[in-house]
Amino acid sequence: NGVGKSTNLAKVGYMFKTNGFSVLLAACDNFRSGAVEQLKKHAECLEVPIFERGYKDEAANIARDAISEAARRKIDVVLIDTAGRMQDNEPLMRELAKLVNSNNPDVVLFIGEALTGNDGVDQLTKFNSALKELSARIDLGAQSSGRSSGREIDGIILSKFDTVDDKVGAALSLTYATGKPIVYLGVGQKYQNLQ
Repeated sequence: NGVGKSTNLAKVGYMFKTNGFSVLLAACDNFRSGAVEQLKKHAECLEVPIFERGYKDEAANIARDAISEAARRKIDVVLIDTAGRMQDNEPLMRELAKLVNSNNPDVVLFIGEALTGNDGVDQLTKFNSALKELSARIDLGAQSSGRSSGREIDGIILSKFDTVDDKVGAALSLTYATGKPIVYLGVGQKYQNLQ
């Protein structure tokens, strides 16, 4: 918690919107107190719709229904905000793996804090491993689709990159350790502060 997942998701939403895409935010963090309200505020500021069910239902079901709603309304992009989770918290990682398996998103991004330095490498590699292993174990049609090796993250967003000094080399270590690209860097508090 506190790395900037919801804020950076909103920044990505801003980027899509300013490039002519319609966006729907999906509030699937029903774990952290205030998460839905925070995403509602971002949706209001961005003037984009939000799909939410408060703090009930499973995140995978909320995401599925948000995607269906976006398809019905012909919305281009659905951005799914999930709960923060530690890589060694198996119940929360299993919930994320279920959301990913059952909804098959186009892109799964890990949002980490640039301030963690090289500790972030250990966190990211364990997170990616846990997601891959748990998503391979979940039986949601993976065998029938031939995708039994599990889903990994597709890329990284590093938040708070504007506040690091001598720890920027850790960004290179993240990509080297996982083979995943850094897709965006959060470089400030405002919606346009995404590079």
